[in-house]
Amino acid sequence: MIMKNLENFGILLVEDDEVDIMNVKRSFKKINIVNQLYVARNGLEALALLRGESGEPLDPQPKIVLLDINMPKMNGIEFLTEVRKDPNLKSLAVFVLTTSNEDEDRWNAYDLNVAGYILKPVGLENFMEAVSRLHMYWQLIELP
Repeated sequence: MIMKNLENFGILLVEDDEVDIMNVKRSFKKINIVNQLYVARNGLEALALLRGESGEPLDPQPKIVLLDINMPKMNGIEFLTEVRKDPNLKSLAVFVLTTSNEDEDRWNAYDLNVAGYILKPVGLENFMEAVSRLHMYWQLIELP
């Protein structure tokens, strides 16, 4: 098994649904993912967090973003567009975690260099399995 210090970076969850936020938190706890988890409820809030415009800077800085597509104020595709234009944020590994099975959303996300597009599984056990597989993937990749 590949062992790396995976705890030295944060993870940003950009999600407006409280049930999904709780599912991610429960999954992290059950799987023993100890990275700092930050939560933003829309793309504008997420950009403000990442850019340090929301008070204290995030420590540790997120290197991975779990992003929903359908959100108020600024949706996931709009957020991704802004992230990829920002020289300080463009290297973030962004995984779309959404209920949107629309081809247009999938194409738009991959055009903006997402690391993966994952349909939210139904049920907590399936959700935990998906998060567990993501965690295994994080253990294999090298992040900037």
